[in-house]
Amino acid sequence: MQNKFFLHLQLFSIGITLLLFLPVQKTKAQQNQNKIFKAGAATSVITPKTGTSINGNFQDVIIRNVHDDTHARGIVLDDGSTKLAFVVSDLCMVSREILDKAKAIASEATQIPVKNMMMSATHTHSGGTACSVFQSDPDPAYQAFLTERIADAVIRANGNLQPARIGFGAGNEPTQVFNRRWYMKPGSALTNPFGGTDKVRMNPPVGSADIVGPAGPVDPEVSVVYLQSLQGSPIALLANYSLHYVGGVKSGSVSADYYGMFCQKMKKLLGDGDRDYPFVPVMSNGTSGDINNINFLGGQWKPTGSYDQMERVANIVAEEVHQVVNQMEYYDWLPLAAEQEEIKLGVRKASAGEIEKAKKLLAGTEGKVLSDRDQIYARESLKLQEYPDQVPLLISAMKIGDLAITAIPCEVFVEIGLEIKEKSPFKKTFTVSLANGYNGYLPTPKHHELGGYETWRARSSYLETQASPKITSTLFGLLKKLNSGTTGTR
Repeated sequence: MQNKFFLHLQLFSIGITLLLFLPVQKTKAQQNQNKIFKAGAATSVITPKTGTSINGNFQDVIIRNVHDDTHARGIVLDDGSTKLAFVVSDLCMVSREILDKAKAIASEATQIPVKNMMMSATHTHSGGTACSVFQSDPDPAYQAFLTERIADAVIRANGNLQPARIGFGAGNEPTQVFNRRWYMKPGSALTNPFGGTDKVRMNPPVGSADIVGPAGPVDPEVSVVYLQSLQGSPIALLANYSLHYVGGVKSGSVSADYYGMFCQKMKKLLGDGDRDYPFVPVMSNGTSGDINNINFLGGQWKPTGSYDQMERVANIVAEEVHQVVNQMEYYDWLPLAAEQEEIKLGVRKASAGEIEKAKKLLAGTEGKVLSDRDQIYARESLKLQEYPDQVPLLISAMKIGDLAITAIPCEVFVEIGLEIKEKSPFKKTFTVSLANGYNGYLPTPKHHELGGYETWRARSSYLETQASPKITSTLFGLLKKLNSGTTGTR
């Protein structure tokens, strides 16, 4: 009996010893707790020289003054195995050539894959010219400067990485967004530069008796991604709002528009950050191709001077973002991933007859600044003849836990952004416009039928009429790939 007792005791001891050496199976939550999430941010000044070009208008504007500096604002996220980089620059638009070079430089310095970088423009109409549009052409020296500074924003943000918590959410600010395309009463002047008649008008006279109703919706959502240190100090904030731009800048003055003022206001609301790691707030442009800040039915607050309206918009949107941040839940770790795909789309070009008409219209205007609308678009028709029949577009999407951020290199109509949000498999999704290049406006096929400024054939609007469904189809494929179901830890 005594021998049996000692035998059982020995077997029990051996069992305990074996258990100690067996590998422990951890749950996903336990595995995630062992990971460290990091974030870093940095800001590069990209203010152009006086005497160079501001685009965003039919005629070129020469810089005479700098009201406020323009910046490239960079954020890098690191989940321990994957890094994502975001840069938003205070430019009206920026070419893919510049961004591809900037990505290559930044990737070589940081080892962040190029496909994991999303670089976009805010769409301020008072920044330096980064690519040719209408009668504005970039200074090659400024393009080279931009390339270095945009890359630098990623490199320094990567160098500023520190352990962080991350949260994301959305607010609602409907008072500052209005559809700018309107149906008008029969008999209203809706001629276009090509001898036809449109069915809608962009920016009709405020309060006009001829206004019937808006030709599309708005998206009042303000999306927010916020990063703070483990001590609670703000590191970076990425916001997204579907508002074209505000304007109200004195002619010849450089300004980051409301995007820059929003960043200043967020620093007042959340602080400057750690002394070693200054807080970097960022506002990106959502799907605002047919949205602006003007209430065309009338009754809108009226500014008394330059910059008043953009400051008011910045403050209102910043206050809403502040509310979102105050109610935000944070994650100690979230999985990151990125997907991208290059597609080719057709270019809308003038017919042989239209080209002949354009040449006659432009006879004797060589070297002159054009002010006649039809002549300006005749010039654009000739410029588009230099384009290939198809152009490549880079379409991308990024995953931050249950959040997806999509990127389109166009001035995207709001209907497209709303569709992406509705059909995305992710809990939360928003789209950054003017990202990873510039390929003009992106109306829906329906809006191409309606006509209006945003559809008029030019270097600002040249993609085939079926471009938007092809782009969204590509994006939904990317989102499906990213939707692995991996969750983070709080």
